[in-house]
Amino acid sequence: MDFGIFQVDFTVLAQFFLRDAGSVIFDVFVIVGWAVISWYFLFMITHLFIEYRQELYVHPWKWVLLAIDIPAINVQTPKAVEQMFAHIAGAYNQPNIAEMFWQGYKQRWFSFEIISIEGYIQFLVRSEEKFRDLIEAAVYAQYPEAEITEVEDYTESVPSKFPNNEYDMWAADFTLTENQAYPIRTYRDFEHAISKDTVLKDPMGTFLESFSRLGPGEQMWFQIIVEPTSNHWKEEAIETLKKISEGGALGHGHGHGGFSKLDGVYAATWSSLEKFGDAVFNREAGEGEEKKEEKKELAPGAGALLEGIQTKILKLGLKTKMRGVYIARKEVFKPERGVNALMGAINQFNIPSANSLAPTYKATASYLFKARRTNERKTLLMKAYKKRKMKAGKNPFVLNIEELATIWHFPMSHVKTPLVQKASGKRAEPPSGLPVENLLGASNLSSGSTGDILNEETPKKRKLVTDSGHALPDGDVKFG
Repeated sequence: MDFGIFQVDFTVLAQFFLRDAGSVIFDVFVIVGWAVISWYFLFMITHLFIEYRQELYVHPWKWVLLAIDIPAINVQTPKAVEQMFAHIAGAYNQPNIAEMFWQGYKQRWFSFEIISIEGYIQFLVRSEEKFRDLIEAAVYAQYPEAEITEVEDYTESVPSKFPNNEYDMWAADFTLTENQAYPIRTYRDFEHAISKDTVLKDPMGTFLESFSRLGPGEQMWFQIIVEPTSNHWKEEAIETLKKISEGGALGHGHGHGGFSKLDGVYAATWSSLEKFGDAVFNREAGEGEEKKEEKKELAPGAGALLEGIQTKILKLGLKTKMRGVYIARKEVFKPERGVNALMGAINQFNIPSANSLAPTYKATASYLFKARRTNERKTLLMKAYKKRKMKAGKNPFVLNIEELATIWHFPMSHVKTPLVQKASGKRAEPPSGLPVENLLGASNLSSGSTGDILNEETPKKRKLVTDSGHALPDGDVKFG
C-alpha cells in the first residue's frame, strides 16, 4: 500500500498472523517478551536494593515521645498550630541521586497524636531525636508557657498480635474520598459572628468530648503522621484546576489519587490517533468537527470548588496519614461508644461538595475467611500504629498546614473537657550565677561548671497511667 511518502507491505504481516495462535504468541514473546521480563526484574532488584539501603539508614534512628501540656487559659486559635506545622515543614530535604540510591536516604517524619486512656486525654508528638529541638522550638514559639515532657510509649501496654485473650480492638486508616487537591473544612469555616465579635466554635470540643467518655479498661488513640514533602502536589492541583475550569468533570469517586488514570490514557490515545489521521489523509487539524464558539459552562458547585483549591495551594502541604484505634478489655469492649464518637468528630471536617475523610481501610473483613482476615488486619494496623508507619494500609495524601491545624490543635479555654492534661505553671530557667551547692556542701558561683558539680542522672520518663492501669487525674504527674 502506497501512502505517498512511504509504502507498507501487508503480505508479510498477514502471513504472520494467519498461523496458529500458539506460534504467533510464542514469536511475539520471543521478540518483545524478554524486554518486558528484563524490565520487570530490573525494577524489582532496584526496588529491593533501595528498601535494603533505607533499612540501614533508618536503623540507628532514636525516637522520642513528647507530651505537650498547655496552660489552662489558652486564647490561641488553631492559627498558632498552623505556624507550628509550617515550622516543621522546614525539615524537608531534597536528596540527590547518590543519597537516594546508595545511602538510602529517607525523609524523617513526625506523629501528632491525641489519646484517651480511660478518659484521661493527652496531646503527644513523636519525633526522631534529631528533630526534638525543632519540635520544642515550634511549640514554645507559639505557646511560651507550655510544658513539654518526654514520656514512655503508651502503646507498649497493649498486645500487638490478635486474636488476644484479654483485649479486642477496632482500627482504621482515614483517607480522602476525593482528589487530594480538593479541600476539607478548616477552622475558618467554624467561625461565626456574634454582634461585632468573631467567635470560633472550636471543633476540638466535639473531638475531645468523644474521647472523655471512655471508661475503665478502654483506650482511644488517634494519630496524624506527617512528612515534609516537595511542592509537586501543587502542580497536580493546578492541572485539576484547569480541567474543572474548562468544564471537565469534578472527578468525584476517584479518591485521593485524582482523576482516573484510565481517562488520561484514553484521552492521550485518542489524541494521537486523530493526529495520525490528519497526517495520513492530509486533513486540517480539527476538520470534521463542528466549531462551537459558545462558552463552556462550569458544572454545578465548580465555582466554590475552584476557590477552595486555589486557597489550599497557597499554603504549605505535608504528606499525611491518619489512623485511629479503639482498644479495650473484652469485658468492656464497646465499639459503638468509642468508634461512633470518633467518626462523628471526624465528620465535622467533611464538605460533601468538595472532600471528606472516611475510614477506607478498617480492621474488619466482610467476606472469605472473615475471622482470619479480620485478625490479620488488626495485627497489621496495630503494628503500623505502634511503629508510626506511613506506608502500611492505605496510601498517604497531602493536606496543607491549615487543614492539619484544624484537625490537630490544642483546645481553647472555652472548651470544657475536664481530663485534658494542662500545664501547672510557667517554667523558667534559673538566673545565671546562682550559687549551687556540691555534694561536699561547698558553693560554686560559676554557672559554667554547674553540670560538672551536680552530675545528676537524667530524669525518668513520665508515665501516662498509674501502675494499676487507672488514668491519672488532671494535674497529677507521676514519674516511673
